Amino acid sequence: MDMKKFFIGGNLFKTAKGRKDREIFDALFVSSGVKIERIISLGQTTAPGKWLKQSRDEWVLLLKGAARLRIGDDTLRLKTGDYLFIPAGLRHRVEWTRPGKETIWLAVYSPTQKTTG
Repeated sequence: MDMKKFFIGGNLFKTAKGRKDREIFDALFVSSGVKIERIISLGQTTAPGKWLKQSRDEWVLLLKGAARLRIGDDTLRLKTGDYLFIPAGLRHRVEWTRPGKETIWLAVYSPTQKTTG
């Protein structure tokens, strides 16, 4: 069996090229509502006064670099290897990523949550 027909892969670090003007979002896998995404930050943060509030659960792993997240009134400092779960609907924001150094995230999103009522 020729596995090249069934396998699509890559290296999370080899093609990483951070940009100073914007974050890079690469969808690595999307199927049945699940999405796995690589995010590369180079000093970018969430815009002042803006909060992220998503319709799906998110599990995030910091593969490289450092970051500071704000979730509600709490501030979390993340370093390489740290991960966290952000439930759907929870307000959060990126307060800091290291300027001039790549911060590489791996984010896994659940299927969109259905609302009732």
